[in-house]
Amino acid sequence: MIYQELTLGETDKLNASLYARFMELSGTDRVRQTHHFAGRFENTYIEEADIPDIAVVLNRVKQQAGQWLGIEADTLRVGFWFNAMEAGQRTTLHHHDENDELLSAVYYIRVPENSGELILHDDDRKVCIVPQEGKLVMFAPDVLHEVTANLGSGLRLSVGMNIGPAEIK
Repeated sequence: MIYQELTLGETDKLNASLYARFMELSGTDRVRQTHHFAGRFENTYIEEADIPDIAVVLNRVKQQAGQWLGIEADTLRVGFWFNAMEAGQRTTLHHHDENDELLSAVYYIRVPENSGELILHDDDRKVCIVPQEGKLVMFAPDVLHEVTANLGSGLRLSVGMNIGPAEIK
């Protein structure tokens, strides 16, 4: 199974800003939601212009993906969405191998204690990743994955991403 974990440094201020802006935009017409499973929307889309601090995360992801793939970061693009998971909620088993994805990733913004683990499935093997604020996990887009139930209290917030080739113009 191909995956990589790393922690981005100095993320307290960044994560606080991302969380505050996400909460400010929640429930407004600036947000679009998709993938309604198990009583919740798994994907919440916000335009980058509406949450400008996300550029810090996206740029770091492009750098890391470029290094991992052995290609120039500026030849990559990153599509993103937020995953907001309240207590008792989970994310269903799925993969991201649908278009031209080269890698998939998740970045953790807010992680209350006991708020669910990322489970990567590789045939008979499972890798359990305990989330923590500031952690970035990158993995092959064809890897089946899910998030166990948020058994903690409070909202868990992460950013899901797909990394692919930049559009040719």
